[in-house]
Amino acid sequence: MLPLRTRRWLLALPLLMVPLAGRGQAADEAGRHSGPVSVLADRSLAVAPGARLLLFASADLDAAHPEMTRAVIVLHGRLRDADVYYASALAAREAAGAAGAGALLVVPQFLAQIDWAAHALPPDVLRWTLEGWQGGDDALGPKPLSSFDALDAILARLADRTRFPNLTRIVVAGHSGGGQVAQRYAVLSRTGDALAARDLRVSFVVANPSSYAYFTPERPGPVADCPGYDSWKYGMRDLPRYAGGAVPATLETAYVARSVTYLLGGRDTDPHHPALDRSCMAEAQGPFRLARGEAYWASLRARHPDLRQTLHVVPGVGHDGRRMLGSACGLAALFDAPGCGPDGSSSGTNPAMDPTLSPARPMESPSGGTSTR
Repeated sequence: MLPLRTRRWLLALPLLMVPLAGRGQAADEAGRHSGPVSVLADRSLAVAPGARLLLFASADLDAAHPEMTRAVIVLHGRLRDADVYYASALAAREAAGAAGAGALLVVPQFLAQIDWAAHALPPDVLRWTLEGWQGGDDALGPKPLSSFDALDAILARLADRTRFPNLTRIVVAGHSGGGQVAQRYAVLSRTGDALAARDLRVSFVVANPSSYAYFTPERPGPVADCPGYDSWKYGMRDLPRYAGGAVPATLETAYVARSVTYLLGGRDTDPHHPALDRSCMAEAQGPFRLARGEAYWASLRARHPDLRQTLHVVPGVGHDGRRMLGSACGLAALFDAPGCGPDGSSSGTNPAMDPTLSPARPMESPSGGTSTR
């Protein structure tokens, strides 16, 4: 059953949605994410002939690394600020201590057309619309490759036993907008299932996204006057090319069998957060990120009582990617570090991940706060 706080918000949801009915676009479409990024990733990986994805990595992906036993792929948010997420991933690995040893970090950068033009990048660099990459849409150029095709290419490289002979675990993690990518990729991708047959386990970490892909038309909130509420990326209608004609029932069966950890900030409860998706499609899932995550997990549990996917609410943390990934449960999900309690808390504060004590800059939102959706 949903926590009392979430049930109360869902009862009030029809009143909250009145001014938003019929809106089909995410909030803050003219926000900071619509400008070009300031920092480009310093490495790249070929996704297909003539098509490269820029990325950060803690080691050369073309070289052999027998010392690597785990790879953690961290997905940036709406601002496409892969440099910020890479810094946070490095800090999380350090905070994990011995559990982080042997972990390779990879942070892909899903550039938009405006980034490609502003930085006069070569024609073979992949670029998408401002938000299409979050749902697995095809790139605008140089080839119509999905952002999920790009993730498949990263997994394929990590599965190359001539380069990573001792890798046994891959974690695909995202916060906010990156959390949306991680959840949708976990729904549509079959690459992880294929790798499992080769003794390479793939798991997913979904932290504080604005919305989720539902498998059925039911929602916790009203859907009147919102015809797109069940279309992809919010539902199973009009799936992208990458889905390959898969049917929702098959996708659901595969998804619930996968290793997925949901991380929700206990204070990510602002229904007016400047970077919250406030389209009618997202509002039908709940009034704020914490409620939406709890409602989604509850809907899965109701349909699959034996669901083994886990949800942790991280106490005292709002929409802050650095603190979410660096929390006890974040470190447990990324690196199998000890200390994640059943209530999402730990026995103490990790100063390496406390933004008031650490010099590393937090992930910023269009309003100057923490990470965007």
